[in-house]
Amino acid sequence: MKESRAEATRWLQQAENDLLFAQLGLRDEFHAQVCFQCQQICEKTVKAIRCCNGERFVYGHSLMELTSGLKELADLRDDFAILDQYYIPIRYPNGLPGGVPFETCTSKQAAQAVRIAERTLRLARRRTAGRSG
Repeated sequence: MKESRAEATRWLQQAENDLLFAQLGLRDEFHAQVCFQCQQICEKTVKAIRCCNGERFVYGHSLMELTSGLKELADLRDDFAILDQYYIPIRYPNGLPGGVPFETCTSKQAAQAVRIAERTLRLARRRTAGRSG
């Protein structure tokens, strides 16, 4: 279990650092990049929780799939459905039917994504801190 806890800590540390970057992006109005970054933050955070739960290898990128069966994250599934939409479409110009992502993603979407990432990280810190190792 000690190894799982150490791996969970690594995932959380990176997610926390990524959140700092997303907060800077929000301030400087890089909305599309912030939305994608927040999806990544939550992905890393969910993987940390799964590692802390004893899973050795956690694969995938969909937050909806990664959180399947995790009761501690059930309240966030609607939020994760939103963030999953930011995984590909807002990274590539051909991911949307018209325009380019940086022109179509809004400050409201980015602010919401940051709030979701912050909430997810807070929950993960509590969950992983409570595990014995």
